[in-house]
Amino acid sequence: MSELDDAWAVALAEAEQKARLAGRGDIAAYLSLRNSNDLLRKAGVDWLVTSFTTLAGEANRRGSSLTISNQEGHRFHVGSSTMVGHLLTITNGVRTLFIEAGWPRAPQDGVVRGGGLACGNIRHLGVRKASEEILLLKSKTGTPVWVGVKKHEQRMPLHEANIRQHLVVLLDAK
Repeated sequence: MSELDDAWAVALAEAEQKARLAGRGDIAAYLSLRNSNDLLRKAGVDWLVTSFTTLAGEANRRGSSLTISNQEGHRFHVGSSTMVGHLLTITNGVRTLFIEAGWPRAPQDGVVRGGGLACGNIRHLGVRKASEEILLLKSKTGTPVWVGVKKHEQRMPLHEANIRQHLVVLLDAK
């Protein structure tokens, strides 16, 4: 976690404790849910970034020459909302794959549509049809799961095989 994330978690825990001591169970329950959702968001974003980074590293060990950079605190738009999170950039020559994932941090940032905890984009520079919007949902078991969001299509879970396919598109020099 970044220092800001750590400070936010401490502030939420203190606020929850104060609400409980003041007899405000409703506020304490909200803050507990918020903290739980923030932990799921962080776990989901970390999995996404780590998965892409690990698989890109494997490709490099097999002879590719991918460059990888990671930026925290990245702001990006999904619809009319602003998300704050991570930007992972993987470059192969002039081809670039951008992986953005985050969630609104302030009321003016908007909301995550579709009942999601977080959202993002997997964007292929110059290969728009290979790009996809992604949404982090809470599964029936309570774990975070990324799904691809396509207009008028069913949401499909994002698995390691899908991540490998995005890297294949990036590496394909045709």
